[in-house]
Amino acid sequence: MTAPSATADKIVEIVRAALAPHGLFLRGTLNFSSAEAAPLLADGRPAASVVLIGNIGGSLWQAFNAWREGLPDRGGADPLDTWSKVVIGPVAAACGATAYFPSDPPWQPFQQWAMRAEGLQPSPLGILIHPRYGLWHGYRGALAFDRPLPETGERAAQHPCDRCAAKPCMSACPANALVEERFDVSLCRGHLRSEAARAGCLSAGCLSRDACPVGSDYRYRQEQLRFHMAALSL
Repeated sequence: MTAPSATADKIVEIVRAALAPHGLFLRGTLNFSSAEAAPLLADGRPAASVVLIGNIGGSLWQAFNAWREGLPDRGGADPLDTWSKVVIGPVAAACGATAYFPSDPPWQPFQQWAMRAEGLQPSPLGILIHPRYGLWHGYRGALAFDRPLPETGERAAQHPCDRCAAKPCMSACPANALVEERFDVSLCRGHLRSEAARAGCLSAGCLSRDACPVGSDYRYRQEQLRFHMAALSL
């Protein structure tokens, strides 16, 4: 349970400071009303708030890569998920929060939380697009608390895709998996199994994602792109 002496502002300050060396940020806060369903804390009570934790661009890559290189098995089968728990778990314990991760049950609605907390909406690729970071961001976990917390991060005022007339993401896909702004996962996976994909998406990252003009300054480095593509289950 969160220490009674810690104010809500102090909790945010502590969490932000603990995450900073790892390249992780407080992405947004969602406070639940008493009338809506909320995730359960470790003691079984409904949470009063959730803080989303994630990366902005390649912010986590240096810390994650250094951790991975120091391990004989390079972090095992799912190194980024493991690293996220190694980093976020102790932060949760230190401030009396319950940690949730996208990779673990009970499955929590991370995308719905992000849409409410940050005002984001899906891009044609299905990835939530941020007005500043574009498609180059992610969520590594969330902390649930027994009290409301002040807002963190920034809220999107407008959906970036509404301002994009050219929509280059639609035409850049070599698998033609984007049809009428619907992403066909089977077409994408089929292409990624082909020889042509080895010199394209698998080595340089999703070509449609790369074609999006929003947030290009936050684009992942090649090493990180290859890591994420190699982690796909095809």
